[in-house]
Amino acid sequence: MDIDGPQPYKARDSAIRLKGIAMIQVFGHKAPDTDSTGSPLIWAWYLTEIRKTPAKAVLQGVPNTEAVWMLRQWDVDMPEIIADVAPGDKCVIVDTNNVAELPASINEAEVMEVIDHHLLAGGLKTRLPINMTLRPLACTATIMHDLIGDEDMARAPRHIKGLMLTCILSDTLEFRSPTTTPHDRFVAEKLAQELDLSIPAYAMEMFTAKSDVSAFADDALLRMDSKEYELGGKQMRISVLETTAPQVLLDRKAALMAAMPIVAAADGADEVMLFIVDILNEQSTLLVPNEFVRRVAEASFGVQVSGDTVLLPGVVSRKKQIIPALAL
Repeated sequence: MDIDGPQPYKARDSAIRLKGIAMIQVFGHKAPDTDSTGSPLIWAWYLTEIRKTPAKAVLQGVPNTEAVWMLRQWDVDMPEIIADVAPGDKCVIVDTNNVAELPASINEAEVMEVIDHHLLAGGLKTRLPINMTLRPLACTATIMHDLIGDEDMARAPRHIKGLMLTCILSDTLEFRSPTTTPHDRFVAEKLAQELDLSIPAYAMEMFTAKSDVSAFADDALLRMDSKEYELGGKQMRISVLETTAPQVLLDRKAALMAAMPIVAAADGADEVMLFIVDILNEQSTLLVPNEFVRRVAEASFGVQVSGDTVLLPGVVSRKKQIIPALAL
């Protein structure tokens, strides 16, 4: 697999255009996971084919291995990777509303719409009122399914439904995550029936692809699925790696911990916390490289840490079980 992927291109002086018409760019957060790769493609299809407003999915970085597998599975081209947006570019933001996860010049662009399932972070500025949909569901693609509606979903090609299903199964960890709602499950099962797919078999293929990280350097793994967070005056990177083979990552424990201060310094953070999520056994292992992380682990999860790792049974969701629990 070519993990380098397409190279970023510089934001142009004008918006991406198609036959003289300004094209809307649809993108998610930096370090795109499956939902932030698939949802831009889904919404770009809807804008172009249903709303008749030309749109194009783009990415903020090379997607993770599961997302790359998804694109190949449904025969979809890798979207272009952007380094920034230009003033006046028309944009739709999906799967985030946090300016820290968006292009540096986002507030100079023309944001037209936001579709997300995360908490409201603040900081976005728009020139006009916009459509903004934030719903407490497990996946952006679930929200999109509802916004598109049954009539237009019936017109959706097979690959769009496939992307949507993959996003939902990824974000819910095949319904294991506490973020899962009955509606996420209902939509996923409906899509799987329409696609004539077995969810357990398909999800296992997805998770196997996600677990193949052998080609990635340690610093890339720490950034692969990472969110910024402030704790006790310290800027944190809270990273997770979801896998069906946790021991493969634990065998790289020393190298990953050695890379943490390097990544933190390069990214303007004070600390990196890495949670290795065991999808099948529904638990996480937190790497404990120093005294600060040890104190956070003990204060947050009620555990005693005696070594450089600590097992956290039942903890699989950064959004619901990790970040809300963090304390000093």
